[in-house]
Amino acid sequence: MKPNEQMSMFDKFTNYVMLDGKKSVAMKIMDDTFEEIKAKWQKSPKAIFDKALENIIPKIEVRPKRVWGSIYQVPQEVKPKRQLFLASKWIIDSARSKKGASFAKFLANELIEAANETGTAYKKKLEVYKMAEANKAFARFANR
Repeated sequence: MKPNEQMSMFDKFTNYVMLDGKKSVAMKIMDDTFEEIKAKWQKSPKAIFDKALENIIPKIEVRPKRVWGSIYQVPQEVKPKRQLFLASKWIIDSARSKKGASFAKFLANELIEAANETGTAYKKKLEVYKMAEANKAFARFANR
């Protein structure tokens, strides 16, 4: 693959699922996840995956900014690469935090919940938005 080619969101998400460089294991997990979604919803797993990421991707976040010795939480727009990273991280972390069944099952449930605008990852997005709203008074420090 050439360095300037764009990876698809699915490929990038698969890479985020990967642990210790074991891509074949990550691909198997994604296949199992899509089979689980297909079994539960009888819909296109790709459509549910795209809808879930679309619902979780944040447009704004707070970043710490030091101004005259004080540190303020400044709301800023999120760059597109970081949007996908944050959304993927929230979905994967919430699926990994659950215990009991296979990771693929939990990941499928989390994707379905994200597509329906519920679940842990969606709550995390709302939490970030609430934090940005609370600190919008410090937006004037964003360009310093």
